[in-house]
Amino acid sequence: MIERPLDLELVQAFVRVAELASFTRAAETLGTTQAAVSLRLRRLEERLGRPLLERSPRHVRLTADGAAFLERARRLLAADREARVWQAAGPARLRLGISDHTTGDTLPALLRRVAAASPEVVFEVRMGFSRTLLDAYDAGELDAVLVRREGDRRDGEEVRRDAYGWFALPGALPPKGAPLPLALLAHPCGVRATAIRALDGAGIGWREAFVGGSVSSVSAAVTAGLAVAPLAAHLAPPGSADAGPRLGLPGLPPARVVLIGRAGEPAASGALRALAAFLRAG
Repeated sequence: MIERPLDLELVQAFVRVAELASFTRAAETLGTTQAAVSLRLRRLEERLGRPLLERSPRHVRLTADGAAFLERARRLLAADREARVWQAAGPARLRLGISDHTTGDTLPALLRRVAAASPEVVFEVRMGFSRTLLDAYDAGELDAVLVRREGDRRDGEEVRRDAYGWFALPGALPPKGAPLPLALLAHPCGVRATAIRALDGAGIGWREAFVGGSVSSVSAAVTAGLAVAPLAAHLAPPGSADAGPRLGLPGLPPARVVLIGRAGEPAASGALRALAAFLRAG
């Protein structure tokens, strides 16, 4: 009897669901529906004769067989890409602008996951302020940007909302009545402008204690006990806490994180779908 080879579309669906722990997110990255992904998984499990996933209304987990099959599945997909690479004139490229306030120290993990989903794409990443990156996108210098929504701009897809606070080490708060020492990014950072506007509107005195070139450096200033920093909660350094309520500081509005991109090569478009899905998955 001749053995039938595995259908790689079924294998690809399994890998995406395993990586994202979500049928919905996997469907987004594959450009299909949740029902289609579920059907592919059932067919793969029937073909292999064993369950690969444990499904519940709230969670998707790998079974022991699924965990054992995952690395084999990745190797199958890699072999398929290698077999087809001679057909391409060159690798697809994606010029991507990313606001530091949207990723911070989480950037390596984000790039690792997106690159794993789209290994045939060469990423050219530019970090910067949202406003600067939007200008570069509008000028055609970037294919897509991941930024905080600025002003009245309404294009793009909202992928997340980030809560903001005034983060500091609990033992390094300024004395009552003293100007608030701030760790900020330089102008034209939108978070900087929002924080200063909120403090001035509340009549709270402040001073620049540290000006950094990246969110990582601002977080380092907080960790060193030098200042209070307006940061997205998911980027706050370990050991810090939101000092806003304790110091009577005004609340900061959440930031809408948007992904704006123009249609391009299919591989690059797939990478953008994967990026959006990973961001929504948290």
